[in-house]
Amino acid sequence: MSANEVRHALRKLEDLRYAAGNLDQALRRIVEATHQLFAVDGAGLMPVDPDQLLRNIAVSDRRVHDLEELQVEHGEGPGVEAFEAKTLVDTEDLAVETRWPKFSPAAVERGLRAVLASPIPYNQQAIGVVVVFSAKVHPWSPEGELALVAFTDLAALTIANTLQSEQRGELASQLQRALDARVVIEQAKGALVAREGVSEREAFERLRRQARAERRRVVEVAAEIMAAIRHT
Repeated sequence: MSANEVRHALRKLEDLRYAAGNLDQALRRIVEATHQLFAVDGAGLMPVDPDQLLRNIAVSDRRVHDLEELQVEHGEGPGVEAFEAKTLVDTEDLAVETRWPKFSPAAVERGLRAVLASPIPYNQQAIGVVVVFSAKVHPWSPEGELALVAFTDLAALTIANTLQSEQRGELASQLQRALDARVVIEQAKGALVAREGVSEREAFERLRRQARAERRRVVEVAAEIMAAIRHT
């Protein structure tokens, strides 16, 4: 892609920079523009939910739902890494990818071969990711990486404008609940790291496993752990 193509695509979305409107519709426009510009098999936007799991709200191809499902199931993948590390993550061939040993072979079976993921920044944290994928081996160019960051930053600005608006709407309210839950979950993760010497990833997996076993939300388990600590 050329700089002119990126500029033209962003110009069509320029109205999103200055006003909070229908967030769901705005994010779908960003995903559609991203898909068209990259001319690959699909694109998606995955904000974090209250359990700090990446969930689709706007996709251009059904296989992005497979990406969501597999990352939630295995707790790893390019979107998860981009979200947790707050950095752009790319893989041009999942068939030979070793960073995500559980996710990668399962993704290839579902028709996902190459993925580029960019975190959506919000208040010094990530609030989700924007992803593009190819069903074939696909090296990602520096121009493509910069373009995805530009679309991600536009998504971040759109979300921030909406969260600061008095008329948030349901999607923005869901995102706010996810941000509120993160505070409690991060506190519980920190407590487990300090008390048991596990990594932050393992601490979160423990919270998630307990929540699944008890059919509760992760934030509920985290709040219970913090309450117990305060009473000791």
